[in-house]
Amino acid sequence: MSHLRWLAALGAVVVATVLQVSLFPHVAWHGIVPNLALLVVVAAALTVEAPFALVLGFVAGLTLDLAPPADHIAGRWALALTIAAFLAARVRQDQKPSALAVVGTVAAASFVATSLFALSGVLLRDPTMSISGLLEVVLVAVVWDVLLTPFVLPPLMKLFTRLSPQWATS
Repeated sequence: MSHLRWLAALGAVVVATVLQVSLFPHVAWHGIVPNLALLVVVAAALTVEAPFALVLGFVAGLTLDLAPPADHIAGRWALALTIAAFLAARVRQDQKPSALAVVGTVAAASFVATSLFALSGVLLRDPTMSISGLLEVVLVAVVWDVLLTPFVLPPLMKLFTRLSPQWATS
């Protein structure tokens, strides 16, 4: 079952990344697109054990870092999504989170991950990042991710629950 769960999770990350870099730029708001890879990671963190979610967060972030048209230093999304996975995994405490908790977790994870990515860009002197544009980027990213939550998280959480019944929360 573990191999099947990994295949499903990696498949979800690949599909999310492809959609994120190919389809969603056409509906971007000021160049900001929804972070589907983040939603996959949060769904895993809320459903299965934390180590799995952390590794998936790193893999999903690295996939985003290396997916064309990557125009930043690799590792920034990997760090951001790993930390987002850790925070989301802390929400799950042996019981199934409510719908409000899921949306709140997505909002918090999106805020933290996008902020980390943007701030690391400022620290690494990424020419596309500026302090003045950080707030808009973070707020728009959070809104995008929260808007897509009802469509993306329920099926992913159901999939992860089916593939990991021993970790499913009651």
